[in-house]
Amino acid sequence: MNKKSIRILLLGASGQVGSECKKLFQQVGYTVLCITRKELDLSSISSVDEIVERLLCFQTPSLVVNAAAYTAVDKAESEPSLADKVNHTSVGFLAQYCAKGAIPLIHISTDYVFDGTATTAYTESDDVSPLGVYGETKWLGEQAVKSVLAQHIILRTSWVFGISGNNFVKTMLRLSADREQLTIVSDQYGCPTYAGDIARAILCIVKRYASGQSLNWGVYHCVGEGKVSWYEFSQAILNEAYARGFMPNKPQIIPIPSSAYPTPAARPAYSVLSTDKLAREFNYSVPSWRQGLSAFFDGCSPAL
Repeated sequence: MNKKSIRILLLGASGQVGSECKKLFQQVGYTVLCITRKELDLSSISSVDEIVERLLCFQTPSLVVNAAAYTAVDKAESEPSLADKVNHTSVGFLAQYCAKGAIPLIHISTDYVFDGTATTAYTESDDVSPLGVYGETKWLGEQAVKSVLAQHIILRTSWVFGISGNNFVKTMLRLSADREQLTIVSDQYGCPTYAGDIARAILCIVKRYASGQSLNWGVYHCVGEGKVSWYEFSQAILNEAYARGFMPNKPQIIPIPSSAYPTPAARPAYSVLSTDKLAREFNYSVPSWRQGLSAFFDGCSPAL
């Protein structure tokens, strides 16, 4: 294949990861067929025939990248049907669409498929045990893909932050604008991941496929290098923002246990993921979360 012959159907094109994928794909020279919720609302799809009918107008793609998802972790507890529709049922329909056309699918999943009881980084072969509706529906979505489509890459990621969409970094900046103190959970550990770094991992996979080389299909972990707590991450965010002039004053951050900040959905206390498989198979090492944070601020303006 050559660059001009690659046609990528990108779902969730306006989201954190999708917008970065769109930019990178276009820079390389691929044809990108962008689909946002306006063009295809996954919560309204009722059959595989319907998703095929709606996607046929975009012409048959070389591969599909699904960056669309229901990601409101707490809200999912009160909207389980909607979360399941977007993260599971519709993903299954999408996988069937791909299977009908022998089209590979790259699908994004989450660290929330794990329960957080581990003490070392989770690998792709570790048992899953979601704690809430969000993690459960994402896991069911993974299973729906695996059951009908051999040519798939499932990328599990975590604590995603990007220039587009809402995320923890933007929330910290917003709250810091009018508060002198912030309380942040200090006993949950994970790997913050810059959306641009996820997009670069996806680009590596697409390039491998486009070159005609064989791929080891399956599940991969793609997260920023390094373990950190939400409290430590928030400190780094405010330090970086203050140093760059994004805020005139830096509020005090007070660490608290998860028990002092109850939420509708339980979070895994430890959701650190190993990216060794991704590095080994695709020769791509995800940059550290600190590098990702720096890249985030490089792409933003103080008016954010």
